[in-house]
Amino acid sequence: MGERCLARETPARESRGARPATSASKERRPSPESASCCVSRLKALAATGRKTAEEACSWLRCHCDDPSLDDPIPQEYALFLCPTGPLLERLQDFWKESRRQCARNRAHEVFPHVTLCDFFTCEDQKVECLYEALKKAGDRARASFPPALPLALHSSGSYLGFFISDGPADLIREFAMVFASEASVLADCTVKPCTKQLHLTLAHKFYPHHQRTLEQLARAIPPDPSCQWTAALYSRDMRFVHYQTLRALFRYEPQNEDELALSPGDYIFVDPTQQEEASEGWAVGTSQRTGCRGFLPQNYTERASEADTWVKHRTYTFSLAVELSSRKDGEASGRQGGEFAAAQPARSVGTLQTLQAALARRRVLVVRHGERVDQVFGKSWLQQCCTPDGRYHRPDLNFPSSLPRRSSGLKAFENDPPLSSCGVFQARMAGDALQASGIRIAAVFASPALRCVQTAKHILEELQLERRLKIRVEPGIFEWTKWEASKAPPALMTLEELKEAGLSVDTNYRPAFALSSLTPAESYDDYVDRCAVSVAQMVSACPQDMGVILIVSHGSALDSCTRPLLGLPPRSCGDFAQLVRKVGARSCPFGPQSCALGGTGPTHTPASIQSQQPGASSRSPRRVQGPKDLGHLLLLSQATVESWMESGAAGT
Repeated sequence: MGERCLARETPARESRGARPATSASKERRPSPESASCCVSRLKALAATGRKTAEEACSWLRCHCDDPSLDDPIPQEYALFLCPTGPLLERLQDFWKESRRQCARNRAHEVFPHVTLCDFFTCEDQKVECLYEALKKAGDRARASFPPALPLALHSSGSYLGFFISDGPADLIREFAMVFASEASVLADCTVKPCTKQLHLTLAHKFYPHHQRTLEQLARAIPPDPSCQWTAALYSRDMRFVHYQTLRALFRYEPQNEDELALSPGDYIFVDPTQQEEASEGWAVGTSQRTGCRGFLPQNYTERASEADTWVKHRTYTFSLAVELSSRKDGEASGRQGGEFAAAQPARSVGTLQTLQAALARRRVLVVRHGERVDQVFGKSWLQQCCTPDGRYHRPDLNFPSSLPRRSSGLKAFENDPPLSSCGVFQARMAGDALQASGIRIAAVFASPALRCVQTAKHILEELQLERRLKIRVEPGIFEWTKWEASKAPPALMTLEELKEAGLSVDTNYRPAFALSSLTPAESYDDYVDRCAVSVAQMVSACPQDMGVILIVSHGSALDSCTRPLLGLPPRSCGDFAQLVRKVGARSCPFGPQSCALGGTGPTHTPASIQSQQPGASSRSPRRVQGPKDLGHLLLLSQATVESWMESGAAGT
């Protein structure tokens, strides 16, 4: 629509001088098209925070096909009091550490803030008046604004945060009331200032067993009474308030008319209650960048925070040294973006030094699980083997001979499938290859996924170590939950159920991450971080004079669990996804010969690698036939990983 507006404007400017004077009155009369263009321009300015004309024009160009471009739907606005400087940095550290240790909670959806005014609507043509209202309210409150805000930690069953004491809180509430009054007069808005206890939320709606950990992390935040506070006016699109927000990780070119184009960094609004028309692995969403709606492959995205799509309009800093405050605030923001990126490598360096010292007399072997039954018979495999009375029967020889008992019933196998018969054969062949190569396995760790524990069991049986070694289940090396089909936390078998199924698991092992800490659609940074922490604990748990440590996990672990051992930083998310796609469901990057594992690296590099682009060709479920070779199971020693990466087969 924006392009059509520009196209209409250009001829008008070119022909204006040639028009007869008698038509001047008609030209001044607003047409429906010009009114539509006016609505679009105002919407573009409001959506970009009225910063520059260039940003508004760019927004219009991106939204040229937005069906709602001409709809006079206003933005929603809210006023927050935000900390800056060292306190903000400490709060951001808490945000990251609480997510790592205790999973995501509602507080992670928004940045650290104190709510002054709830969200309210304002017409696009009156947004400038809101800015004036903020300035007037700030000027009136500056002299009386409290020089320090004492923060008191408060904790309850589902809430953790700082409360602002009554004296300073009364002055802040007075500022909010003045802003609401000015906004009502200047911008004709109905603004509801906060009248309850002013608070800065640290955690909300978390698991009860995480409360103690969260409180310990919160007590490590030194309250800074001298912190400089800024009143910030934000806006959001009111149409997508209760939607889930996704962030595109990779570029996707639509292959059907009803699909959505994705560029890295795009934000997509998805209504979880309106996904009936989307098939497995796909979602229906609306792009914030273009306003268009369509189908998109879910594994091209990760979950984002609600506030990632909010737009900051104007701020007011309560200090006489406004310029100094703005500079410090900018520096803090810059540190935020770089500090998180640098902090993780900083922790990795210490972890790597420990790992490399521990590896002086040890080697780590990372193994991918064997073929899973749903890769052969599709997602409907469970329907094929269930009788009407809910019992299991074996309709094909590649189905497992039986299924272990689990308290949640057969339905739970949909998201935690077992090995196929071919997968069991692959695992035994891998154990046989290890036996023939003389590799001495001294400890075994496995992802909690059933297919991984089964693979470890069959390898140990071929090595004749099933009585001597127990499998230590480590949830921290479970698959990146973003790639799991389920939108709920992984429903995996407990240690008791695994033991009852004849799997020799170590019930005394204390994992780096509890099974309950796995959350759906985790970010890539969280996934890489838990893998690095988990592999560090697994290596440090084994004495230095032991033999090879065997880790049985998923295709993604071939990279995420080995790069810390090699002293390498995590790959970018895009490179990681491209690499894992090259580990095909029926192929091995080095062919069957590499499974011999003499410790000298792969015997050859293939001419081509099967690439599976998830969601790239069809939204229909794909039926995959069984493999014709034994290359599905991937085994890599430390030397093999080094040779693999040097050969360039790992991809870039």
